[in-house]
Amino acid sequence: MASIMGWRSESWGAARSRAAGVSLVASLVACGGAGDTPGADESGGSTSSSDPAATSAQSTGTTEGAESSGGSTSSVDGSTSSASSSEGGSTTGGPDPGYPAPGDWPSQTGPGGPAIAFDEADLFQNCAFLDGGPLDADHHNLVVMFDGYLMMPWAPEWGGGGVTFFDVSDPCAPSTVGSTFSGDMRETHAVGFTEIGGRWYISTAHVDEGLLNTGGGVMFWDVTNPAQPLAVSTLTLPGHLYPDAYARVVQSGFWQGDHLYVGGSDNGLYIVDASDPINPTLVAQEAFEPTLRVGQVQVVGNLLIATAAEGPRTVLLDVSIPTDPQPIAGGDFVLEDSEAVAREAYFANVTGGYVWYAVKSGGGGIMAYDVRDPSNPTYAGHFTSGGNGGYVFVKDDIAVMGESSFAGLYDVSDMSDMQLLEQLDLEGDLDTATPIGNVIVLSVDDEANPGEASSIAPYLAQPDADAPYVNWSVPADGAEGLAPTSRVGVTFNEMVAPKSAWEGSVRLYETADPSVRIAGTISTQESVVNFDPDGVLTPGTQYTFEIPAGGVVDYNGNAVEETFSISFTVAG
Repeated sequence: MASIMGWRSESWGAARSRAAGVSLVASLVACGGAGDTPGADESGGSTSSSDPAATSAQSTGTTEGAESSGGSTSSVDGSTSSASSSEGGSTTGGPDPGYPAPGDWPSQTGPGGPAIAFDEADLFQNCAFLDGGPLDADHHNLVVMFDGYLMMPWAPEWGGGGVTFFDVSDPCAPSTVGSTFSGDMRETHAVGFTEIGGRWYISTAHVDEGLLNTGGGVMFWDVTNPAQPLAVSTLTLPGHLYPDAYARVVQSGFWQGDHLYVGGSDNGLYIVDASDPINPTLVAQEAFEPTLRVGQVQVVGNLLIATAAEGPRTVLLDVSIPTDPQPIAGGDFVLEDSEAVAREAYFANVTGGYVWYAVKSGGGGIMAYDVRDPSNPTYAGHFTSGGNGGYVFVKDDIAVMGESSFAGLYDVSDMSDMQLLEQLDLEGDLDTATPIGNVIVLSVDDEANPGEASSIAPYLAQPDADAPYVNWSVPADGAEGLAPTSRVGVTFNEMVAPKSAWEGSVRLYETADPSVRIAGTISTQESVVNFDPDGVLTPGTQYTFEIPAGGVVDYNGNAVEETFSISFTVAG
């Protein structure tokens, strides 16, 4: 067993046989396929699944079916963030290697984001509530949009919840499109989208049904038809232990290509082969020394960012080889404010080359760290709010954060001088506030008024009409020496519509011969878009990655206006 910079690895069998009380160590596992019935796989996880056409979950819908859309080299290298899409790469693009037109992606079923203008007097006032139905226990977290509808996963920490889609084109009069309940679902804080075989999937947290059950892990949903989301499988992960709500449970999941990276609290990082969401398998489990209570996990290209839940530590990992994360020298750090005082954060989010933290200790507020050079993360700014940080999202130059007793909006255009713009209120433990177009969805995960665990409050008078743009890429433009197993990732200045990130709008090809297109899987999670090549890249070859104008759109259908492109060279 080796120990490298606080990182230990050994076989799953050896780890499983260690005596109780010894700290958990990393376990790299080779897994076989899982069957259609519950059972232990070779990794120590167990899988149950159901055919999407014959799920037993309780579903209700109000519309007809939704349309389906058709080495050893270190390779983490981030570019500088940009104020517009032109920085960090070409704005003209190279020769067209025969791709579909960027905007010809299959049309969305729903109407898209909020399309209503508001009077100034209406801003920052709750105008509607969202409810998952009669089985909703009023414990809500984040919301995102998919296929033109708002998607709300809902569940208490002890389990039993669902996924509900809403039409929010008139955000003060939302209407339910479809909803499904599953007793296997647990409180969920992050959701990513991937299209596999012409169907769209998400993952959520999972806990085994039953008062005496302690196991859990992740579960997968087919959301191709928002009128009838389908729970299709669960994967029980080793070490999961509920009812402790923090120490041994799933805190987050991030889907990149074939793999789901799962933040498992004190259990560390799980890596799941999700190439077949109906039969997912555990392929690796990694742990940190000293123990990192992994909360948020996000992946941009070859860079994985793991932040502590209710702690001050962040660890950056090189995932050039997706199932074999490696520590980055200098990438294991403790959050400190401008006076070098360590600060605990509840959760975090990444965009523009910065990690944004919802600070829990020492007066709360928001803090930012620059991770564009993963070997040298640096403090960028902090605002003390007097709150108790929950979850944070950044749209344009505004950060939105739930802080338990209120939600705060912050102007972060100057990180050295962040400013509180407004506070919003909703009865209960207000941990989450998600910007969607010109409204904010407030969500409480405890002590809500019945049927009022989520509310919609306008914060901008006009509907969102601004184009999204890429504000960071991994790798950087001109990077060299990348591993042949590399992936490419970008962040946008706001969340983008998953269906618009497709083969015509997210492109990778050989620079010298653009007719050599690289096939791959495209995954979208909030403002992050990743491209995972189907095979290894050719050593010694230069590639161009491109986000062409007119393709990727935000939740309101505003398309990228200027082409973004970078070139990089594979080692060898």
